[in-house]
Amino acid sequence: MSIWWSLHLRREAASVPLARRLFLGTMETAGVDPEVSYDLSVALTEACANAVEHGGGPVADRGSEAYRVTAFLDGETCRIEVTDAGPGFPGVRSAPAPAACPDAEDGRGLRLIEELSDHVHFGRSGRGGAVVSFDKILKWRDSPSLLMA
Repeated sequence: MSIWWSLHLRREAASVPLARRLFLGTMETAGVDPEVSYDLSVALTEACANAVEHGGGPVADRGSEAYRVTAFLDGETCRIEVTDAGPGFPGVRSAPAPAACPDAEDGRGLRLIEELSDHVHFGRSGRGGAVVSFDKILKWRDSPSLLMA
């Protein structure tokens, strides 16, 4: 099975649960195991929350008011990309992020994405913004959703 979808969302808090619900509905309909779907949905939520909070460019840049979520289900893998107009990441990270203090308000999102995914890439988009892409090997439910009929 191969599914691809992309959302162009405003950098508003309400967009985060919307992206998560659409993603979970797609995964359920496709017959993906609920535990795998949940892990990826938490990672997606963290990536979207980061785009909403940190994904803006200069005030004059109207494109900074939005971010994009793209998901690919291709064979046994799901890949998610969240792209924004933010400043990006200070460098390419090849090792997991340092653990945030348990009492810290910020800093846990990127670590969660890394822990819940099989592969993660933090980088810059072709338009100068930030992109986080992550993927996970899928497991399937025993019986596909009735919505597929």
